[in-house]
Amino acid sequence: MYTARRKIQKDKGLEPTEFEDTVAQAFFDLENANQELKSELKDLYINGAVQMDIAGNRKAVVIHVPYRLRKAYKKIHVRLVRELEKKFSGKDVVLIATRRIVRPPKKGSAVVRPRTRTLTAVHDGILEDVVYPAEIVGKRVRYHLDGRKIMKIFLDPKERNNTEYKLDTFSSVYRRLCGKDVVFDYPMSESA
Repeated sequence: MYTARRKIQKDKGLEPTEFEDTVAQAFFDLENANQELKSELKDLYINGAVQMDIAGNRKAVVIHVPYRLRKAYKKIHVRLVRELEKKFSGKDVVLIATRRIVRPPKKGSAVVRPRTRTLTAVHDGILEDVVYPAEIVGKRVRYHLDGRKIMKIFLDPKERNNTEYKLDTFSSVYRRLCGKDVVFDYPMSESA
């Protein structure tokens, strides 16, 4: 198991949980067994992993990857997720970059907070990570009379075959991570 330990690096020297060890072992096995992913996975590692329950008696594996490595992960995202879903049979796999929210600076402070560290920017980034490889083509917010707010996200119809069966997973994972209710849909075609 020591060799799989280099595939997970936790903040501040925390010990990985048993589930995170199994995910790291799966990454290590993929690197050794799969020739097409071997060179891409060599320098990649994860920050953590969580298993979430989803409606319909299903489960999702949410893997947190370092923010700096997100572009490298996006290059192999489709193949990697396909292989990981084979390893964790019956579970949907979602890769999310680890982002950090910085609170607003105090009044009179000369420190400026980067835009990418605001709550809104982090939540938008997580939303894009959850639905990847599909692109978001539209957003609508519906306000109910009782004060509830539901976001409706329209995804690119080109990726419909790859993502349609995961829409409940996307919605549940985003609700657990950000606390916002989201409904995913595809825009209606403009055929007259």
